[in-house]
Amino acid sequence: MKNEHYYIMHKDTVVCEYKNGSTKVINKALSPLFFRFFDSFEDWLVSRAIDSHRPNSRLLKKALRLAGRDDISAVIAAYALTITDNYWVKKPNEEIKYNDIRFKENMFAELALSGSYDSFNKAAASGAKRPYTPDLTNTGSYEKCWRMENGRWCMYKKANESEAFSEVFVSKLCRVLGFDAAEYTFGKDCVKTFDFTDNASVDFEPAYNFVWDNDDMIYNIDKLRTLSEDKTLVRDLMRIFFMDALTANPDRHTFNYGVLRDAQSGDIISLAPNFDNNMALTARNDMSDTKRENDFLIGLFNETLEYVKDFEVPKITRELILSALDEYEISAALKSKIADFIYNGYTQIKRSDF
Repeated sequence: MKNEHYYIMHKDTVVCEYKNGSTKVINKALSPLFFRFFDSFEDWLVSRAIDSHRPNSRLLKKALRLAGRDDISAVIAAYALTITDNYWVKKPNEEIKYNDIRFKENMFAELALSGSYDSFNKAAASGAKRPYTPDLTNTGSYEKCWRMENGRWCMYKKANESEAFSEVFVSKLCRVLGFDAAEYTFGKDCVKTFDFTDNASVDFEPAYNFVWDNDDMIYNIDKLRTLSEDKTLVRDLMRIFFMDALTANPDRHTFNYGVLRDAQSGDIISLAPNFDNNMALTARNDMSDTKRENDFLIGLFNETLEYVKDFEVPKITRELILSALDEYEISAALKSKIADFIYNGYTQIKRSDF
């Protein structure tokens, strides 16, 4: 792309310019955090692309007859627009405005989610114009789609029974403990959650934009401290790490946590709510061993707890966990195992007041 020339836009404000293989920040307050730390326009684009390994992503690109089906071509075909922030790209000679191309519907949701041949045919016959669909910039390894429901964007993500339970229950347990978390509900072979940015009323920036792929807990905490003096950012990230340790979620990576920024000023206003817990608990664990001895994630959290000594570990009882499990249609035996698994992990958190 070295000979290409693009503006990176925030709504209708030029915030960066890519030219001659280099990116220049024009408006630091509103530009993506990525460009405060890194210069690679191509990597930023790729970070916004649908995962090309998802079978339905290949069907989607084929049905849309995209000339280029690599990550960058797919993102450019959608002007790099996403549902969860106000960034997009255009060439300097393109006379278009943000509101002209913002997503207001998604005709290709069924194809992105299910990959059915009927939805493939309908998508191929649609005659849709750019930017086509928000699912070209819907990241992650699971098949998913955005649907507009009652004026709000709702994410549908494929999940088997165990993955769906883990996603929904961990979300509930977070909220029972007073932690900020996206609320998930069960769908048919999937889970659903509404867009926590409320149609980009705030800008979501994944941690990738300021730490790249480095998901080391302490490194991330230090980086947050350089971005803002607001101590609630570190507190809320510790809450996410705490929940990952308790519920054995091995899949926390730099695209499924991040910060929310004010869409007018660019200021960081909070950590994004906890989301993406579909690999926790029963999704990757048969619950045959609930003792949690020498648990890797508990160990990592304890190391981090030594570094962030002022983090307040909430009080949890086995009864509280069982109460949170009440509404779910799983056996009493499995509920008991899940409660033991979580509570035994909790008791191994190393704090002097335990």
